[in-house]
Amino acid sequence: MRKLQKTGKDGESYMLTLPKAFVKKLGWKEHQKVVVELKGSHLVITDWVE
Repeated sequence: MRKLQKTGKDGESYMLTLPKAFVKKLGWKEHQKVVVELKGSHLVITDWVE
């Protein structure tokens, strides 16, 4: 089970915790830019591509 938490003063943003093993396997680092898309009832998180 992972956590979904409100962030910031206004509470209009949320933060989702991910398993450390997933992040390590993807090769992501702290402050990594990612793209979050809503596909039906699923969130899809992909690496940012410039």
